[in-house]
Order: sequence, then C-alpha cells, then structure tokens
Amino acid sequence: MEEGSRSGSDRGHDEEVNLGTTDTPAARRAAAPGWRDPRLWVGVAIVAASVLVGAVVLGSSDDTVPVWAAGDSMGAGHVLTSDDLTVRRVHFADDTDAALYLPADRRLPADLRLLRAVGAGELVPEAAVGPAGGESVREVPVSVAPDQVPGAVGVGDTVDVYLRPGSRSGCVASLVCNGLPVLAAVTVLDAPPADEVFGSDGSRMLVLGMSDGDARRFFRLLASTDNPSLTVVGRG
Repeated sequence: MEEGSRSGSDRGHDEEVNLGTTDTPAARRAAAPGWRDPRLWVGVAIVAASVLVGAVVLGSSDDTVPVWAAGDSMGAGHVLTSDDLTVRRVHFADDTDAALYLPADRRLPADLRLLRAVGAGELVPEAAVGPAGGESVREVPVSVAPDQVPGAVGVGDTVDVYLRPGSRSGCVASLVCNGLPVLAAVTVLDAPPADEVFGSDGSRMLVLGMSDGDARRFFRLLASTDNPSLTVVGRG
C-alpha cells in the first residue's frame, strides 16, 4: 500500500516537474518588407504624390504681379514719389489686365504726375499718370474765408471743395443741393501760411490742381451762383 501510494505521488511529482519545465516557443521577429513587397511601393507612391501636389500649390500661390497702389488719397497734379505709394501683389486673369496698372517691378519715373485723383489703397492705373511736363494740369486759385479752410492745409494735401450759394440764387446744381463737393480730391499746389491773408476781406488764397474738365465745371458753377462762398475740407 505504501509503495503504491509513493509511486502515485512520485508520478504526480514527476508530472508537475515536467509541466514546469516545458519549453516556451521563441518569439518570431517581424521581417522587414523586401523591395518586392507591394506595400513598400504603395508608400513610395504616396510620398511622391504628396511632394508633387505641394510643389504645384506653392508654385500657383505666388502667381502674382507687383503693382503700385496709392498710400493715401491724392488729387490731380500731384507729383508722385515712392513715398506716396505702396506695393500690392495682385493676381490678374491675364497680362492684358496687368498692363493697365503701374508696375512696381520697374523704377518709378522722377517726373510722374497724377492726371486724376486716386483714393487711398487704389491701384494706380497707367492712364491716371503722365510726365510732369506732359498733359497740363490747371492751376486754379481760389479765395476762401479763413474760417472755411483748416489752418493745417498745405502744399501736397488733398482737399474737397464745397460751394455755398448766396441767399438769392439758392441751389443751382444737384451737387450743391445735395451737399456734394463741387471739386473732389484735388491737390493743393500752393498754400500760403494760415497767418498770411490776401484781399481786403482777409480771405486766404489756395492754388488747386485740377483737370481741364473739372476747371470748366467749377467756373460754370461759380458764374451761375450769386455771391458764392467756398468751404475747403481736408481729407486727412
């Protein structure tokens, strides 16, 4: 009986020992994909496509042309300098449209004068400029009461001019009746200091630059108005 019991326990012990010493299978390392592996070529194709798309996007994003734009409002007769202008990069539909504006990749001529007013930030058209000795800009003197013109107005400033008709003539034109300027964005070509007055009434004289058409319209309005008076407003 004892031998049988011992044999059984020994056999159980042996089984336990055998179970505890069973070898664990070695871990298999993932093999690196070879050059024939299709996954490698798919990855290469994706990277190449990404590089190509990026190059196309970057190339198209710089498809712009440098053009001069007005840094501030300027009137007809103003002689342009680089300080008056700023560079804007603009995308044009074709070269014909780009040719309509003053290019900023060429040196600005020294004697360039505005033939018409331009607003702040406006792209400067080629048709709006000309040589200072070219198409004439009218130099029109106007007499303004001292309290109807800012004392700080000086040469090179851009101003609007309003006409106030006399009491007997009333409104003679839609511009006057609607409170609109009879001269808009004109350049002050000459302006004596505010403490220097001219005329017996103490009025201040300004010389304004304007086109022929603006000058003719201005004088027609003055001629049709009884005892007109002017107000000059600076554009800042």
